[in-house]
Amino acid sequence: MKLNKKIYIPLTILTLAVVFVSWLYKSGKLTKEAGWSKKETLNHQEQTTGPLYTCPMHPFIIQDKPGSCPICGMELVKKLSDAQNAVQTAEQRQQAEKLGHIALSTTQRVMANVATQAAAVQTISKEISAVGVVQYDQSRQAKVTAWIAGRIDRLHVDTVGAYVARNRPVAEVYSPELLASQQEYLLAVKSREQLKNSPIPSIAQNGEGLVASARQRLMLYGVKESQIAELERAGKPNIRLPIYTPLSGVVTEKLVQQGQYVNVGDALFNIADLSRVWIEVEVYESEFQNIRIGQTVEIASQSFPGKRFSGHVAFIYPFLDPKTRTVRARVEMPNPGLRLKPDMFVNAVIKVGLSPAIVVPVSAVMDSGKRQVVWIETQAGVFEPREVKVGQRSDDRIQILSGIKAGDKVAVSGAYLIDSESQLRGGVPQDHSQHGAGGQTAPAAAKKSDGLDMDDMKMK
Repeated sequence: MKLNKKIYIPLTILTLAVVFVSWLYKSGKLTKEAGWSKKETLNHQEQTTGPLYTCPMHPFIIQDKPGSCPICGMELVKKLSDAQNAVQTAEQRQQAEKLGHIALSTTQRVMANVATQAAAVQTISKEISAVGVVQYDQSRQAKVTAWIAGRIDRLHVDTVGAYVARNRPVAEVYSPELLASQQEYLLAVKSREQLKNSPIPSIAQNGEGLVASARQRLMLYGVKESQIAELERAGKPNIRLPIYTPLSGVVTEKLVQQGQYVNVGDALFNIADLSRVWIEVEVYESEFQNIRIGQTVEIASQSFPGKRFSGHVAFIYPFLDPKTRTVRARVEMPNPGLRLKPDMFVNAVIKVGLSPAIVVPVSAVMDSGKRQVVWIETQAGVFEPREVKVGQRSDDRIQILSGIKAGDKVAVSGAYLIDSESQLRGGVPQDHSQHGAGGQTAPAAAKKSDGLDMDDMKMK
């Protein structure tokens, strides 16, 4: 029993000593006595245990090597203990305050929902919405006119909207003048047959000349070659002259009645080919500079829900409507089934391909009304304001023309809270419009601007 006590007491004392030394080591007191700073102690602990990495948006994601978050895809950051976080945040805050920047700890980033994304050069497309009206294709319109004075003896088409074809007559005209011209042609043909065997060449040529002259007069009256050939075979004149249309289409206007007398040049019908139509779209003057001939346009009509028609920009009018402040563009497109009717209102979407440029989410840009600012993460947890010049916007993305470069980590969410933190700390954002290419000094920037105005601050 005495032997057991001799062994048990020293073991107990040794165990208590080990526990006490471990407590001193973890609390940093032992390392302070050894001449180590707290930061050096933390670095030593990190080297001993190995660094861990976590996601700022999902802190429960912890890995032993760098990479991307499996949930949101953000780049993992080094996980720090509370003591390490306090040391790093204090040092970052001191350095950032000297430069007018903002330093956030990992906890603050999570609470403020701050997420970053690398700026990249991309080609984005923009959709311009416009309203339009369906119009006739003016190159597919025609008038049926009277080539000779006379009386409309018969109308083959007597209703508006009727379909007509080029090879079918639309009316028949009785004209005494046309009847006389046909008789002259028959006499000329008969004379040619009598004079062609004449031994005198000039007389034979005169017979041919009379026929040619009479033929030309009939053709000027609108008589076709086939009708003249039929007249020559029949040997007697036609009392009525059939009138044909110059193109196939539908009758859009009927201007005569059967039995009506008409003069030379009087219009009988208006014809339109609706197999192709024009869409006259109106584009606001702030966006018409993006319109180009040949761009694809999608057309939607309330008459056909869910149906899309496709066409191309064929012409841009060289003038602006002073009342609506819009520029008209002509879209040419096929019209299968004649679904699109003239004067129908439609909605148009013009697809515009923009030039390659640095692109960031719209939420990253803060617009004060006078300038646009984004926050850049220059190092882990430290954010710097940059004044930028923005370009075209497409949905939730916007072009950055100057102020940042590809690869800069931009705060795409939480930027407003970062700026609020800057205002609370009394920070004076410098003019960073030339950052990266030789920025201004702090005094010059301070004279130029007193910071972002929180009254007119708005998110893009």
